[in-house]
Amino acid sequence: MARILVVDDEDSIRSFVHRALELDGHQVTTASDGAEALDKLIAEPDGYELLLSDIRMPLMDGIALALSAARDCPDMTILLMTGFADQRERASDLEALIHDVVTKPFSLADIRGAVDGALESRKAA
Repeated sequence: MARILVVDDEDSIRSFVHRALELDGHQVTTASDGAEALDKLIAEPDGYELLLSDIRMPLMDGIALALSAARDCPDMTILLMTGFADQRERASDLEALIHDVVTKPFSLADIRGAVDGALESRKAA
């Protein structure tokens, strides 16, 4: 299974995704904003196969985090999530760097499917 870094400023979403992915056998680490996540990525640049991040967060948003992560951890797959259409549109400029954008609200099956798809694309690359 994969090591996944989940980043969301909403505790309920972060906890929901954390539990769901751990039940699937993944090793999950969480961060509450992009700055905290970037610190974890810098500390372990080869430590994660997947970054799953919200786009709209304080301190450092998911777009800035994705740009930094793609530069510093080029082998890591990046999957973003958002509940805001304008944020999804902003992420469309990152198609070369990110696997996909998951729309909130999502179900357990939705997030599991998105993560599985992102990890499968990593294997195929």
